[in-house]
Amino acid sequence: MIQLLTPDGVRRDDDRFPLDVTHDELRSMYREMVVTRRVDAEATALQRQGELGLWAPSLGQEAAQVASVRAFAASDMLFPSYREHGVALARGVQPAELLSLFRGASHGGWNIAERRLNTYTIVLAAQLLHAVGYAMGVQRDDASEVVGVYFGDGSTSQGDANEAFNWASATDAPVVFCLQNNQYAISAPVATQSPMPLYRRAEGFGFPGVRVDGNDVLAVLAVTRWAVDRARAGEGPSLIESFTYRMGPHTTSDDPRRYREAGELEHWRALDPIERLRRHLDAEQLADASFYADVEADAGAVAAAVRGACLGLEPTGPFPVFAEA
Repeated sequence: MIQLLTPDGVRRDDDRFPLDVTHDELRSMYREMVVTRRVDAEATALQRQGELGLWAPSLGQEAAQVASVRAFAASDMLFPSYREHGVALARGVQPAELLSLFRGASHGGWNIAERRLNTYTIVLAAQLLHAVGYAMGVQRDDASEVVGVYFGDGSTSQGDANEAFNWASATDAPVVFCLQNNQYAISAPVATQSPMPLYRRAEGFGFPGVRVDGNDVLAVLAVTRWAVDRARAGEGPSLIESFTYRMGPHTTSDDPRRYREAGELEHWRALDPIERLRRHLDAEQLADASFYADVEADAGAVAAAVRGACLGLEPTGPFPVFAEA
């Protein structure tokens, strides 16, 4: 497993995946992770208060999202599942756009061409085929675009995922498969789903797969940059398995206490991606109290905007029944 930042916040290098990252980029990734977590917490609270029908928390998966999206160019098209809130925020999706689906105010969505982010996909693994098809189109247009697609470990058990891997490999499609292995497909642990590490699926389809510490922003950024560069150079697809953990429930309708032990959660809390980067910033004296105060203020302002946007969305009624002509 590729790791460039230890849980204690110590930087280390890997010759296979060199990384040049500025101090400003480190501070920016920290800010984006904190804001993403605060938005997630606000949306979870809104659901508990009856203001959203459902919410899929991303608690614990911030590094896998915030770092990976930075590796793509602004013109690259990305395909999310339904938990990529950090990716959506990075692509400029506004709070009302993010929550409208979960409030029942619309069928969801935003201007895909403008955001360069496809809409949330609820059907498991469907977006993998969409992404590969789009990448094949890009390829035939001789465009320099790269396509990224996000999905979870549960999606790898779907036939659509394997079909997408096969098509991507057979056509050398410029697509990066960003797998967030958060250890559970609802209540089914990953060991139940697959006897082999998920990144090795790529091997069987003829393209490289890499497992990366998904709570390490530096490792995720370095490996995703490598995969994007490969795709842009015409070298075909790659699979990145970000080994992370869903610290919250699968959705707000789930109770994870029924299928996992408290000690497991505590183990992963010690590997928290935000705290890990903060330890590094502190050790290298790259941030001070005023920086952290500003970050918390920004997160609070965005959370307030999320709540205001949610309460301003009017849920739609059932589809109208049209009389026969």
